[in-house]
Amino acid sequence: MDKRQFLLTAAALTTASLAAGLPALARAQGAPLKLIGFMTDFDTKDDAVAICKAVMDGVAPGVRIIDITHTVEPYNIAEAARFLAGTAPYFPKDAVFVVVVDPGVGSTRKAIIARSKVGQYFVVPDNGVLTLVADRDGIEAAHEITNVAWMIGEKRSSTFHGRDIFSPTAAHLARGDDWTTAGPALEVSQLVRLDLHSAALSDKGIEAEVIGLDGPYGNLVLNLPAETFAKLGYAIGDTVPVTLAGKAYAFPFEHTFSDVPEGKPLFYIDSRGRLSVAVNQGNFSEVYKVGEGAKLFIPRKK
Repeated sequence: MDKRQFLLTAAALTTASLAAGLPALARAQGAPLKLIGFMTDFDTKDDAVAICKAVMDGVAPGVRIIDITHTVEPYNIAEAARFLAGTAPYFPKDAVFVVVVDPGVGSTRKAIIARSKVGQYFVVPDNGVLTLVADRDGIEAAHEITNVAWMIGEKRSSTFHGRDIFSPTAAHLARGDDWTTAGPALEVSQLVRLDLHSAALSDKGIEAEVIGLDGPYGNLVLNLPAETFAKLGYAIGDTVPVTLAGKAYAFPFEHTFSDVPEGKPLFYIDSRGRLSVAVNQGNFSEVYKVGEGAKLFIPRKK
């Protein structure tokens, strides 16, 4: 082989080698990993949250994970649904959410991926945790997770699907894998829903319910949107009569906590646009011995 032929052959081999390496290079320099939002009722007293994050990073090295909370009240799917719906609008339109509040773990309940009409992905047990997201954003499609390639492997625990199914699946989505290969398509209309409802407005007034407490402060979170409350006719500065957990009270309706003296109660519109009840620099739930599930009635303004 003369020098010219040698150089041509070497050039051809080099070109072929580069071409063969292009797919791997494209993957390495491809689209950025999607952001993951992570929520559980695991608490952080043991290693469960760290294990799940390590699994995600193992499948999608360098993936960014934002903790929504890991202190959902144990088994409280409705609370998780509320936190998920409240958080999702502040995440990117292609974000991935993994929610493990799963009292039915190991049972016949399905592990699923759902995509909202916004474009976000939700890796969740099919237990109703998507109810509020579905009501606001709509669910475009859903797949059951049955493909073991999307899981941690064949040997899976019957009690830690957060590690074995949900975390690896979220990471596969974050790195851009084709979600339709995770398992068979599901009918969106057949997904489990929680029986959640807003306050009921009548000619006499509004019947509402305490649906949660605001963090450590003990403020009552109500299923009463501000626009519905407005139909009763009350304005800022008014004293609002209320029957709460069977007892009669009257609280001022104000903009914010400091509009009343320290230790005094008030109605206000919270940051999510719902009517709420609080004690300025105090804990309403503890002071008034009222918690989630309590009923209240507010009459129309006379």
